[in-house]
Parts: sequence; C-alpha cells; structure tokens
Amino acid sequence: MGCDGGFAEDNARFVLLAFVLSAYMLVGAFIFQRLESDLELNQAAEFWKVYHAFRRHHMRGSSQALQRLHELLYAYGNASAIGIINKRRRWDFAGSFHFVGTIVSTIGYGSTAPQTSAGKAAVIVYGFFGCSGGILFFNLFLERIITFLAWILRSLHLRRLKRRLRQTTLASSRRIPRSSGTKDGKTLPDIVDDDEDDIGLEHWKPSVYWVMLYLSLASCAVACTAAALYATLEDWDYLEALYFCFVSFATIGFGDYVSMQRPQYPYVHLYRFANFMFLVIGCCCIYSLLNVTSIVIKQGLNCVIDKLNCRNRSIKLPRRRSSVSAIYYAKRRPARLVSRDAVYTIPRRMSGELISMKEFLSANKVSLAVMQKQLYETANMQYQVPASPVLPSLPLPTISPHHPHNGGPGLVGPLAIASEKLESSNTCKPNCR
Repeated sequence: MGCDGGFAEDNARFVLLAFVLSAYMLVGAFIFQRLESDLELNQAAEFWKVYHAFRRHHMRGSSQALQRLHELLYAYGNASAIGIINKRRRWDFAGSFHFVGTIVSTIGYGSTAPQTSAGKAAVIVYGFFGCSGGILFFNLFLERIITFLAWILRSLHLRRLKRRLRQTTLASSRRIPRSSGTKDGKTLPDIVDDDEDDIGLEHWKPSVYWVMLYLSLASCAVACTAAALYATLEDWDYLEALYFCFVSFATIGFGDYVSMQRPQYPYVHLYRFANFMFLVIGCCCIYSLLNVTSIVIKQGLNCVIDKLNCRNRSIKLPRRRSSVSAIYYAKRRPARLVSRDAVYTIPRRMSGELISMKEFLSANKVSLAVMQKQLYETANMQYQVPASPVLPSLPLPTISPHHPHNGGPGLVGPLAIASEKLESSNTCKPNCR
C-alpha cells in the first residue's frame, strides 16, 4: 500500500523542519559561544586567582587546612545550589506551593528540588498527572483566547462589510429611478441588518497573522508589566527582569533568576499573588503565541516545499466570499433539519485554516478529549469517515479523495486546535508548468 500525496508532503515537511531546526541550533550554538565564552573563561580565571591567593597567604604547607578548605567550598556550593544560604525557606507552605507550580506549568527552575527518596518518587507520580492537567489547561486557554480574538476580528470585519454595503446601496439607489423600485421607495433589498449567515460569513475566519499580532501585543504587555514589578522588588535590572519573564513564560526555566527567593519582601502576600497570576497569564499567552507562530512556520515550510517540488493540483480550493457583489447577490439558504442519526459533514481543510465561530460554538459542546479523539481519527482515516456510534449527532469532518492533504498527521495536538480556528493562506504560488 503506497503512500499518498498527503503523507509524502507531511514527511517532506518533517524532514525539512528537522533540517531547519538543526541549522538553527548550529547557528545558535555559534552565536552563544561567541557571546558567553569569554566571560566564562574570565570568571574561571578570577576564581582560581582568588583561590591561589588565599592558599598562599593563609595555608602555607598545611595539607589538613587545605582539605578543610575544600570541604568548606564543597558544602558551600551545595548549600548555595539548594538555596539555604541567605534565602527564604524552600519547603514551607509558600515554597512548596511555588515548587508544585513549577511542576504543573513544566517550568522547572531547578532552584528547588526534592532531596529525599520519598520526595523524588512523589515528583514522578505527582508530576505525571500535574503536567497532564497543565497541558490540558493551556490547550483550553488556547481555544478560548483564539475564539475571543476571532470573535473580535469577525465583528470588526462585519462592521466594515456592512459599511461598504450601505455605501454600495446608496450609490446604486442614486443611479436607479424611483419609479423602477419597489413600494415605499426601496430600490434595493435591505440586507444590511441581515444575519451573518445570510451574507456569506458563516465560514469566514480571521487571518492567522492578525491573531498572531494581537497575541504578541498581549504577551508583550504582560511581560513588560511583570518585568516592571520584578525589577522593583527583586532588585534586578529591567532587562534581567524581562529575560526572567520570557524564560518563565516560555516554560524554559533555566533557574539563574527565580522570583520569591529573598528572605523579606514588602507586601509579601500581595506580591506572591501577583507573581502567581503573572506566571499563569504569561505562560498561557506565550503558549498560545507559540502555537499560532508554529502555523506561520508551517506555512513557510509549505512554501519552500512548493518551490522545491511543484505539485499539480487537480482541484482548486474555493475562496471565501468576501466581495460586496458576492454578498449582495447571495441567496438565502433555507434551514435544514438534520436528524439525530445523521452525520454533519464539513469539507476537509488545509492545515493552516481554522474553523468558523459557528462551527466552534457547536463543536465546543463536547469535551476536549472528544475533540482530540476526532483529530486522531481524522489524521489516520484514508478516504472514508467512520460512523460514530457513541456520539451520532457530533459533527465529524469528511475527507475528500481529491484533497492533497488528506490523511496527513499534521493536525494533532495544540497545533490542530489553533489551525482549526484561523485562516492562513499560503501566499507562495510558484510557477509550475
């Protein structure tokens, strides 16, 4: 059984992405080596300079004193690593809550870590369910923030569209004589106040680039506000605080900068609450932004693949009806009653498109687990749609045998959630002959 075009393209995209990431990592390694290597060597030279100066002045020929010095340095290094020197307690309730927060959010600073065998075993079990719940929370937030932004962009688009319709209606009414119009002096049907579905917006989706822009602005606003707070209370430079925000919100968590580590803070309880809220909101915003950005990266990979290997598309995808003429002359479609046992089918979409608000609101009545099950089944189906005995009235996507992306495993996980709610058209159109 041979692979179809969808699997071939997905494999090509995977190999291309692996190559791009490898090159990106090589370039990054070169950049950070040039930026940080000299400082590392200078710090090492400064340490050994201080160490040998101390030995010359205080430990001349005393091997026992030298051994004690090494024991002291080793103990001091361990105490500094686990945070028991000039820092607040790690394992009081507030510190323990901060620790489990780093587990659930998958940040993992490393400044606090269990030392007992029972604590390490508990992290394995607790972290498994905690990380699963945290990922689910981020995915649910991703659904709602993109839906909210899509609703805003849809409302703005509809307002602009109605304004253009009013202008077109007024211009046409001036050109048409009153005697040729209908009664009451109306020359054109009044569709300005019609329902969105009647003017062709039932499948309208916002551009992924606009959503990416608004998510970037929201993430920058949260990060800049949080950085101002951290710079004031943690005695950091603003750039250091901004660096901490990105490392934390992106769940990288190096652990070189960690909040809430000093023994005393002004308004400590208020600061703990603000720190928790900034971490939660920042992680959600950056998580959503990263997933939306991955759609843009995927579209770039598609553009490269199209340029490297021009494919013959046997069917052209329909464009959304956004012109004034198409909307003005759109016919009202009668409402259809669908039986409970019928399966509502929608056309298979490209990996960069997103569902409309109407489809999302109808599909959002089921849980995310059912949605993930549908995405998994859709990614593995080949030219057929299996029946759903458990949820017979659930909308299931159909796969067209003419679609070049059918059966591909590209729509899985958070990328599927984002790509099913936005529209990102591939602007790369190579000349294929």
